[in-house]
Amino acid sequence: AIDNQVLIFDPAEDSILPRTPLLRRARDERFAFDRVFDQYATQEEIFCSTTKGLISSVLNGINATVFAYGATGAGKTHTMIGNETSGPGVMIRTLRDLFTAMEDAYINSSRVFDISFSYLEVYNETIRDLLVDFSAPLDLREDADGSVCITGLSRHRPTSPEQLFSCLERGNHKRHISPTDANATSSRSHAVLQIYVQSRDRVSGMQNNVQLSKLSLIDLAGSERACVTKNIGERMTEGANINKSLLSLANCINALTIPGSFVPYRNSKLTRLLKDSLGGNCRTVMIANVSPSSLYYEDTYN
Repeated sequence: AIDNQVLIFDPAEDSILPRTPLLRRARDERFAFDRVFDQYATQEEIFCSTTKGLISSVLNGINATVFAYGATGAGKTHTMIGNETSGPGVMIRTLRDLFTAMEDAYINSSRVFDISFSYLEVYNETIRDLLVDFSAPLDLREDADGSVCITGLSRHRPTSPEQLFSCLERGNHKRHISPTDANATSSRSHAVLQIYVQSRDRVSGMQNNVQLSKLSLIDLAGSERACVTKNIGERMTEGANINKSLLSLANCINALTIPGSFVPYRNSKLTRLLKDSLGGNCRTVMIANVSPSSLYYEDTYN
Protein backbone atom coordinates (compact mmCIF):
# COMPACT_ATOMS: atom_id res chain seq x y z
CA ALA A 1 0.00 0.00 0.00
CA ILE A 2 1.23 3.51 -0.79
CA ASP A 3 -0.88 5.01 2.04
CA ASN A 4 -4.06 4.19 3.98
CA GLN A 5 -6.29 4.72 0.93
CA VAL A 6 -4.32 3.48 -2.11
CA LEU A 7 -3.16 -0.07 -2.89
CA ILE A 8 -0.52 -0.68 -5.56
CA PHE A 9 -0.85 -3.88 -7.55
CA ASP A 10 2.72 -4.54 -8.69
CA PRO A 11 3.92 -8.14 -8.53
CA ALA A 12 7.66 -8.74 -8.43
CA GLU A 13 9.39 -9.81 -11.64
CA ASP A 14 10.47 -13.13 -10.13
CA SER A 15 7.05 -13.97 -8.57
CA ILE A 16 5.65 -17.37 -9.48
CA LEU A 17 2.34 -16.71 -11.21
CA PRO A 18 -0.15 -19.37 -12.33
CA ARG A 19 0.09 -20.11 -16.03
CA THR A 20 -3.40 -19.56 -17.41
CA PRO A 21 -4.62 -18.28 -20.79
CA LEU A 22 -6.16 -15.23 -19.06
CA LEU A 23 -2.97 -14.28 -17.23
CA ARG A 24 -2.27 -10.57 -17.15
CA ARG A 25 0.82 -9.14 -15.50
CA ALA A 26 -0.30 -5.71 -14.33
CA ARG A 27 2.46 -3.24 -13.53
CA ASP A 28 2.11 -0.47 -10.96
CA GLU A 29 -1.68 -0.35 -11.06
CA ARG A 30 -3.28 1.64 -8.27
CA PHE A 31 -6.66 1.03 -6.63
CA ALA A 32 -8.35 3.51 -4.30
CA PHE A 33 -10.28 2.44 -1.21
CA ASP A 34 -11.87 4.28 1.68
CA ARG A 35 -9.24 2.65 3.87
CA VAL A 36 -6.37 0.21 3.31
CA PHE A 37 -5.13 -2.00 6.18
CA ASP A 38 -1.77 -3.75 6.24
CA GLN A 39 -0.93 -7.10 7.83
CA TYR A 40 -0.39 -5.45 11.21
CA ALA A 41 -3.90 -3.99 11.53
CA THR A 42 -5.82 -5.17 14.59
CA GLN A 43 -9.38 -6.50 14.63
CA GLU A 44 -10.44 -3.47 16.68
CA GLU A 45 -8.92 -1.08 14.14
CA ILE A 46 -10.72 -2.76 11.25
CA PHE A 47 -14.04 -2.77 13.11
CA CYS A 48 -13.84 0.90 14.11
CA SER A 49 -12.91 1.99 10.57
CA THR A 50 -15.52 -0.08 8.71
CA THR A 51 -18.55 -1.11 10.73
CA LYS A 52 -18.84 0.75 14.03
CA GLY A 53 -20.44 3.78 12.37
CA LEU A 54 -23.31 1.68 10.99
CA ILE A 55 -24.75 0.83 14.41
CA SER A 56 -26.37 4.23 14.97
CA SER A 57 -27.94 4.01 11.50
CA VAL A 58 -29.50 0.63 12.30
CA LEU A 59 -30.99 2.02 15.51
CA ASN A 60 -32.46 4.87 13.47
CA GLY A 61 -34.32 2.56 11.08
CA ILE A 62 -31.77 2.22 8.26
CA ASN A 63 -30.72 -1.21 6.94
CA ALA A 64 -27.01 -2.01 6.93
CA THR A 65 -24.90 -4.74 5.35
CA VAL A 66 -21.29 -5.77 5.95
CA PHE A 67 -19.51 -8.50 4.03
CA ALA A 68 -15.99 -9.71 3.41
CA TYR A 69 -15.09 -10.44 -0.24
CA GLY A 70 -12.02 -12.11 -1.71
CA ALA A 71 -10.33 -15.26 -2.92
CA THR A 72 -10.47 -18.51 -0.95
CA GLY A 73 -7.90 -18.47 1.84
CA ALA A 74 -7.60 -14.66 1.84
CA GLY A 75 -8.85 -14.28 5.42
CA LYS A 76 -12.58 -13.46 5.13
CA THR A 77 -13.73 -15.70 7.97
CA HIS A 78 -10.82 -14.45 10.09
CA THR A 79 -11.99 -10.86 9.46
CA MET A 80 -15.67 -11.52 10.13
CA ILE A 81 -15.44 -13.97 13.05
CA GLY A 82 -11.84 -13.76 14.34
CA ASN A 83 -9.94 -16.29 16.44
CA GLU A 84 -8.31 -16.70 19.85
CA THR A 85 -5.04 -15.15 18.69
CA SER A 86 -6.29 -11.97 16.98
CA GLY A 87 -9.47 -11.58 19.04
CA PRO A 88 -13.11 -11.27 17.99
CA GLY A 89 -13.82 -10.23 14.41
CA VAL A 90 -16.27 -7.78 12.89
CA MET A 91 -19.38 -9.89 13.58
CA ILE A 92 -18.73 -10.30 17.31
CA ARG A 93 -17.67 -6.70 17.88
CA THR A 94 -20.66 -5.35 15.96
CA LEU A 95 -23.15 -7.40 17.96
CA ARG A 96 -21.54 -6.46 21.25
CA ASP A 97 -21.63 -2.74 20.42
CA LEU A 98 -25.20 -3.03 19.10
CA PHE A 99 -26.43 -4.32 22.47
CA THR A 100 -24.52 -1.57 24.28
CA ALA A 101 -25.98 1.09 21.97
CA MET A 102 -29.52 -0.22 22.53
CA GLU A 103 -29.06 -0.09 26.30
CA ASP A 104 -27.72 3.47 26.10
CA ALA A 105 -30.56 4.53 23.80
CA TYR A 106 -33.12 3.05 26.20
CA ILE A 107 -31.68 5.09 29.07
CA ASN A 108 -31.19 8.35 27.16
CA SER A 109 -34.25 8.38 24.86
CA SER A 110 -37.94 7.59 24.88
CA ARG A 111 -37.62 4.54 22.63
CA VAL A 112 -37.51 0.84 23.43
CA PHE A 113 -35.84 -1.78 21.20
CA ASP A 114 -36.68 -5.38 20.36
CA ILE A 115 -34.09 -7.60 18.63
CA SER A 116 -34.26 -10.97 16.90
CA PHE A 117 -31.93 -12.81 14.54
CA SER A 118 -31.55 -15.63 12.04
CA TYR A 119 -28.47 -17.44 10.74
CA LEU A 120 -28.42 -19.30 7.45
CA GLU A 121 -26.10 -20.55 4.73
CA VAL A 122 -26.41 -20.55 0.96
CA TYR A 123 -24.82 -23.80 -0.21
CA ASN A 124 -24.98 -24.87 -3.86
CA GLU A 125 -27.86 -22.40 -4.40
CA THR A 126 -29.77 -24.01 -1.53
CA ILE A 127 -30.72 -22.15 1.66
CA ARG A 128 -30.38 -23.97 4.99
CA ASP A 129 -31.00 -22.84 8.57
CA LEU A 130 -27.77 -23.03 10.59
CA LEU A 131 -29.63 -22.88 13.91
CA VAL A 132 -31.74 -25.99 13.30
CA ASP A 133 -30.43 -29.55 13.37
CA PHE A 134 -30.69 -31.32 9.99
CA SER A 135 -32.30 -28.32 8.27
CA ALA A 136 -34.22 -29.09 5.09
CA PRO A 137 -33.78 -26.79 2.07
CA LEU A 138 -35.80 -23.61 2.57
CA ASP A 139 -37.84 -21.72 -0.04
CA LEU A 140 -37.14 -18.06 -0.74
CA ARG A 141 -40.20 -16.04 -1.70
CA GLU A 142 -41.11 -12.46 -2.44
CA ASP A 143 -44.24 -10.81 -1.08
CA ALA A 144 -46.53 -8.62 -3.15
CA ASP A 145 -44.65 -5.53 -1.96
CA GLY A 146 -41.34 -7.02 -3.14
CA SER A 147 -39.99 -7.87 0.32
CA VAL A 148 -38.08 -11.15 0.60
CA CYS A 149 -38.95 -13.87 3.11
CA ILE A 150 -37.67 -17.41 3.70
CA THR A 151 -40.33 -19.95 4.56
CA GLY A 152 -39.52 -21.93 7.69
CA LEU A 153 -36.43 -19.95 8.73
CA SER A 154 -36.17 -19.85 12.53
CA ARG A 155 -35.91 -16.55 14.39
CA HIS A 156 -34.47 -16.23 17.85
CA ARG A 157 -34.77 -13.48 20.48
CA PRO A 158 -31.52 -13.14 22.45
CA THR A 159 -31.56 -11.67 25.94
CA SER A 160 -27.82 -10.98 25.93
CA PRO A 161 -24.94 -10.77 23.43
CA GLU A 162 -23.46 -13.94 24.96
CA GLN A 163 -26.58 -15.90 24.05
CA LEU A 164 -26.30 -14.68 20.47
CA PHE A 165 -22.58 -15.57 20.36
CA SER A 166 -23.40 -19.08 21.54
CA CYS A 167 -25.93 -19.52 18.71
CA LEU A 168 -23.43 -18.10 16.21
CA GLU A 169 -20.77 -20.61 17.31
CA ARG A 170 -23.27 -23.47 17.12
CA GLY A 171 -24.30 -22.40 13.61
CA ASN A 172 -20.69 -22.18 12.43
CA HIS A 173 -20.16 -25.84 13.36
CA LYS A 174 -23.02 -26.77 11.01
CA ARG A 175 -21.64 -24.80 8.07
CA HIS A 176 -20.24 -26.65 5.03
CA ILE A 177 -16.43 -26.59 5.24
CA SER A 178 -14.06 -28.81 3.23
CA PRO A 179 -10.33 -28.84 2.49
CA THR A 180 -8.98 -27.88 -0.93
CA ASP A 181 -5.43 -27.51 -2.25
CA ALA A 182 -5.75 -23.75 -1.69
CA ASN A 183 -7.27 -23.77 1.81
CA ALA A 184 -7.41 -26.54 4.40
CA THR A 185 -10.57 -25.08 5.99
CA SER A 186 -12.34 -23.67 2.95
CA SER A 187 -15.88 -22.37 3.51
CA ARG A 188 -18.12 -23.96 0.88
CA SER A 189 -21.13 -21.76 1.57
CA HIS A 190 -22.08 -18.14 2.21
CA ALA A 191 -23.06 -17.59 5.86
CA VAL A 192 -25.61 -14.81 6.44
CA LEU A 193 -26.38 -13.52 9.94
CA GLN A 194 -29.33 -11.12 9.93
CA ILE A 195 -30.28 -9.00 12.95
CA TYR A 196 -33.81 -7.56 12.97
CA VAL A 197 -34.27 -4.43 15.09
CA GLN A 198 -37.68 -3.00 15.96
CA SER A 199 -37.97 0.21 17.94
CA ARG A 200 -41.07 1.96 19.26
CA ASP A 201 -42.03 4.77 21.59
CA ARG A 202 -41.73 3.76 25.22
CA VAL A 203 -45.10 5.40 25.97
CA SER A 204 -47.79 4.56 23.40
CA GLY A 205 -49.84 7.45 22.13
CA MET A 206 -52.55 7.86 19.56
CA GLN A 207 -50.04 6.83 16.89
CA ASN A 208 -47.38 4.31 17.82
CA ASN A 209 -44.21 5.19 15.88
CA VAL A 210 -42.53 1.88 14.99
CA GLN A 211 -39.23 1.62 13.10
CA LEU A 212 -37.90 -1.57 11.52
CA SER A 213 -34.35 -2.16 10.33
CA LYS A 214 -32.09 -5.07 9.47
CA LEU A 215 -28.36 -5.59 9.92
CA SER A 216 -26.82 -8.26 7.66
CA LEU A 217 -23.36 -9.61 8.50
CA ILE A 218 -22.07 -11.94 5.78
CA ASP A 219 -19.09 -14.27 5.55
CA LEU A 220 -18.88 -15.06 1.85
CA ALA A 221 -17.27 -18.17 0.45
CA GLY A 222 -14.18 -17.30 -1.53
CA SER A 223 -13.86 -17.11 -5.29
CA GLU A 224 -11.64 -19.89 -6.60
CA ARG A 225 -10.12 -21.36 -9.75
CA ALA A 226 -10.12 -25.11 -10.35
CA CYS A 227 -6.54 -24.93 -11.66
CA VAL A 228 -5.43 -23.65 -8.23
CA THR A 229 -7.69 -25.63 -5.88
CA LYS A 230 -7.39 -28.87 -7.93
CA ASN A 231 -11.06 -29.52 -7.17
CA ILE A 232 -12.93 -32.40 -8.78
CA GLY A 233 -16.39 -33.86 -8.38
CA GLU A 234 -18.44 -32.36 -5.54
CA ARG A 235 -15.80 -29.75 -4.68
CA MET A 236 -15.79 -28.54 -8.30
CA THR A 237 -19.60 -28.21 -8.29
CA GLU A 238 -19.40 -26.21 -5.07
CA GLY A 239 -16.74 -23.94 -6.57
CA ALA A 240 -18.82 -23.31 -9.68
CA ASN A 241 -21.86 -22.33 -7.61
CA ILE A 242 -19.73 -20.12 -5.36
CA ASN A 243 -18.27 -18.27 -8.35
CA LYS A 244 -21.71 -17.93 -9.95
CA SER A 245 -23.24 -16.29 -6.88
CA LEU A 246 -20.23 -14.01 -6.37
CA LEU A 247 -20.47 -12.89 -10.01
CA SER A 248 -24.17 -12.17 -9.50
CA LEU A 249 -23.34 -10.12 -6.39
CA ALA A 250 -20.71 -8.14 -8.29
CA ASN A 251 -23.16 -7.48 -11.15
CA CYS A 252 -25.78 -6.21 -8.71
CA ILE A 253 -23.30 -3.90 -6.98
CA ASN A 254 -22.11 -2.54 -10.33
CA ALA A 255 -25.71 -1.96 -11.48
CA LEU A 256 -26.54 -0.10 -8.25
CA THR A 257 -23.81 2.43 -9.03
CA ILE A 258 -25.58 3.41 -12.27
CA PRO A 259 -28.76 5.47 -11.66
CA GLY A 260 -31.83 3.92 -13.29
CA SER A 261 -30.03 0.70 -14.21
CA PHE A 262 -31.76 -2.68 -13.94
CA VAL A 263 -30.40 -4.62 -10.98
CA PRO A 264 -30.34 -8.43 -11.62
CA TYR A 265 -31.17 -9.59 -8.08
CA ARG A 266 -32.87 -12.76 -9.32
CA ASN A 267 -29.69 -14.24 -10.82
CA SER A 268 -28.80 -16.07 -7.59
CA LYS A 269 -30.25 -17.01 -4.21
CA LEU A 270 -27.67 -14.84 -2.45
CA THR A 271 -28.59 -11.64 -4.28
CA ARG A 272 -32.34 -12.32 -4.00
CA LEU A 273 -31.88 -12.76 -0.27
CA LEU A 274 -29.96 -9.47 -0.01
CA LYS A 275 -32.29 -7.46 -2.23
CA ASP A 276 -33.32 -5.06 0.56
CA SER A 277 -29.85 -5.14 2.11
CA LEU A 278 -27.91 -3.76 -0.86
CA GLY A 279 -30.08 -1.06 -2.43
CA GLY A 280 -32.62 1.49 -1.28
CA ASN A 281 -32.68 2.42 2.41
CA CYS A 282 -29.38 0.74 3.19
CA ARG A 283 -25.74 1.43 4.01
CA THR A 284 -23.27 -1.19 2.74
CA VAL A 285 -19.64 -1.92 3.63
CA MET A 286 -17.52 -4.30 1.58
CA ILE A 287 -14.24 -5.47 3.13
CA ALA A 288 -11.96 -6.69 0.32
CA ASN A 289 -9.54 -9.34 1.59
CA VAL A 290 -6.42 -9.34 -0.60
CA SER A 291 -4.03 -12.27 -0.41
CA PRO A 292 -0.32 -11.55 -1.02
CA SER A 293 0.13 -15.02 -2.56
CA SER A 294 0.90 -15.17 -6.28
CA LEU A 295 -1.49 -18.14 -6.53
CA TYR A 296 -4.38 -15.69 -6.23
CA TYR A 297 -3.06 -13.20 -8.79
CA GLU A 298 -6.06 -13.38 -11.12
CA ASP A 299 -8.63 -13.39 -8.32
CA THR A 300 -6.97 -10.39 -6.70
CA TYR A 301 -6.77 -8.47 -9.97
CA ASN A 302 -10.40 -9.16 -10.83
